[in-house]
Amino acid sequence: MNNYEYIIAGLPILSTDGRETPDTEGILADISEQLSEADKKTLGFLLDSYDPEKLDAAFYKKAEKHSNRFIRDYFKYDLGVRNAKVEYLNRNLGRPGSADIVNPDPEQELPEFERREEVDSILEGNDILARERGLDDFYWKVVDELTVMDVFDLNIILAFVVKLKMVERWIRLDEATGRDLFRKLVKEIKENRNI
Repeated sequence: MNNYEYIIAGLPILSTDGRETPDTEGILADISEQLSEADKKTLGFLLDSYDPEKLDAAFYKKAEKHSNRFIRDYFKYDLGVRNAKVEYLNRNLGRPGSADIVNPDPEQELPEFERREEVDSILEGNDILARERGLDDFYWKVVDELTVMDVFDLNIILAFVVKLKMVERWIRLDEATGRDLFRKLVKEIKENRNI
């Protein structure tokens, strides 16, 4: 049986001075070794989403049916954002709007993405980095919303991993932004430990 309180309490509090880069692989390995086999598979499913070759209709179909609520809900939003990005690019390149859209069930129409306007307003920005940051801020907010009623469970750990992967990405793209996000994540961990 998992001891989620212990795992969450053990999430790293690294330097907040902006000089330390999180050891993402080490943190993920430490989390994984403390999880049950079933939870390791759930974490592995989440981590598979960071491999673009795996993000196809079959992946999203599995996400829709996944036993974990966070996985189901997070990838519903992720699919909506990814398809909104594709449609935005299609409009700007003069391609058919439905070209390259991912539909987990081609027999049915995709459901309406309820936060479409919010994502479209981010995509309309002119600055590419600001647009990417806006999308990640959207994801950060969604992750917080999806775990608002969770305290010491696997969903908190999955949410932490999503945010950690965002930090890792931004440190590669724009170090200052990555470090800002890292400080934000560290602050959230400290606040959650005081629950």
